[in-house]
Amino acid sequence: MPILPITSLHHPGVEMFTSLTEAQLRNRLDPSQGIFIAESPKVIHVALDAGYTPLALLCEERHITGDAASIIDRCGDIPVYTGKRELLASLTGYTLTRGVLCAMRRPTPPSLETVLHDAQRIVVIDGVVDTTNIGAIFRSAAALGIDAVLLTPSSCDPLNRRSIRVSMGSTFLVPWTWVAPPLTCLHDYGFTTAAMALSDDSIPLGDPRLHEYERLALIMGTEGDGLSAQTIVDSDLVVRIPMSHQVDSLNVAAAAAVAFWELRKRE
Repeated sequence: MPILPITSLHHPGVEMFTSLTEAQLRNRLDPSQGIFIAESPKVIHVALDAGYTPLALLCEERHITGDAASIIDRCGDIPVYTGKRELLASLTGYTLTRGVLCAMRRPTPPSLETVLHDAQRIVVIDGVVDTTNIGAIFRSAAALGIDAVLLTPSSCDPLNRRSIRVSMGSTFLVPWTWVAPPLTCLHDYGFTTAAMALSDDSIPLGDPRLHEYERLALIMGTEGDGLSAQTIVDSDLVVRIPMSHQVDSLNVAAAAAVAFWELRKRE
């Protein structure tokens, strides 16, 4: 594996780490050539365990025989760019990554049919654009038994660098793909749809009827505007989390964690 010392963040080959925007990394003109960036040894190992393909590493010199050593051993013949801590610290956010970044090939999203084939509990993320919330929802989904995550095109990319970091690599663990509205298409796969929203006909999250559905799709919207009126009307159920102290709602990531725990599959 070639070790390539660099003295500038403009060194040929490191632009994927330093200057490409998230949109450029996704390569919308040719998605098969898209890239994403994974940060920190733990997250990179999770991605490798999940079968993602590494393209290049960027790390501090001291990590070649330290935190990056086991990653280098696993990654085969890919370039490893390395430099002084002072140089790499000028890369925004780099000091938060324990000194190791890995550029990886972005996979083609699987079909809806593939993702939903064996799923019983799924979440649909509709119009959530905050990268931190996306990462937190994925982490809760992985921890609390959600079988798949679907995202509408207006939602943030789960392979956004910050989303991956916040999720601690959970975006690599839960099957996910994109779904185009109307979400009534989920009925074709046997799912009952439940919109998380405040409405006059909503039922509380603890309602025992929610556990009677073999396949349940929970639809979550941004805490700003929430779900559209049409999405709520099209849903089979409207569900609310009971609140105290005149609080009307939770952050979408917090609400998702509460709902995932309550609606988890029971033996």
